[in-house]
Amino acid sequence: MKFLDQAKIYVRSGNGGAGSVSFRREKFIEYGGPDGGDGGRGGDVWVECVDGLNTLIDYRYQQHFKASTGIHGMGKNRAGANGEDVTLRVPIGTQILEEDNETLIADLTEVGQKVLLLKGGNGGFGNAHFKSSVNQAPRRANPGLEGQEKWIWLRLKLIADAGLVGLPNAGKSTFLAAVSAAKPKIADYPFTTLHPNLGIVQIDTRSFAIADIPGLIEGAHEGTGLGDRFLGHVERTRVLLHLVDGSGVEDPGEAYEVVRGELEAYGNGLSEKPEIVALSKCDALTDEMIAERSASLEVACGQKPLILSSASGLNVDRALRMILRAIDKDKQDEANQVPSKPEEGWHP
Repeated sequence: MKFLDQAKIYVRSGNGGAGSVSFRREKFIEYGGPDGGDGGRGGDVWVECVDGLNTLIDYRYQQHFKASTGIHGMGKNRAGANGEDVTLRVPIGTQILEEDNETLIADLTEVGQKVLLLKGGNGGFGNAHFKSSVNQAPRRANPGLEGQEKWIWLRLKLIADAGLVGLPNAGKSTFLAAVSAAKPKIADYPFTTLHPNLGIVQIDTRSFAIADIPGLIEGAHEGTGLGDRFLGHVERTRVLLHLVDGSGVEDPGEAYEVVRGELEAYGNGLSEKPEIVALSKCDALTDEMIAERSASLEVACGQKPLILSSASGLNVDRALRMILRAIDKDKQDEANQVPSKPEEGWHP
């Protein structure tokens, strides 16, 4: 299945059905009177968050969604049927934005969430609705109200507990493949990962989700390389694991600063998230090189980096436990920030 995390679509709710102008005409009924029924309501447009989806690829092949028009009213006081609704099914983590791609309409983060996007037009009244003692034979009926229409953006942001960031070829996909059942593409050239990957990690009877995104390079916030749009998939994470290639770069400290600069340029609180820094691919380094490059990285990041090798398994479990502790700490801090509701006194 191809991965698509952004789509622009057109939605339109249904028009209301028109009311009917009709009179009762039967043999031996001298004064039949008006019996025109009301029109049916137009269909609504809904967006529903469902399980089992992880991409917006369905909206690449169909971009227009229109609800049905309400059925017109008929004689014998028969009201028209309502138009059928249209329901857009999206994966967990989908945001709905206006056509400007900035104004947020809804953020669907749980299975079962349902949002009314556009309401269908009301059906028109038939002439039976307008009868009165002074107007016993009304010859008018209301047309149905028109539906609403708009262009919207759907943007998917994966929901994961931890995110992997770093330069291209820093070992992010190798780490994800080593700790989960995910099978990302792994090769010895930059930008092997072209779309985000999600894996479920199990450690010490606990499990959490981890997201791997394409590598960042200097100037990504200006569109260089694959850009920084994929950083949206780690916005919802609680902790970042920053991997710095120990064998492919001469100055790990400089490589660290490049990625941190891109996180700060992207904004949205990414640079403020808890961060675990690791020097990866250490199985290809000598002890002297590890000490030298670890010291350079420590000066840049202000913390002692973790010596890591996904290929040999060096400190992989330790990294996962560090991530798990950071996730638990963030959850605890979040719980402490929620103000408790004051108890309401009894009122007669």
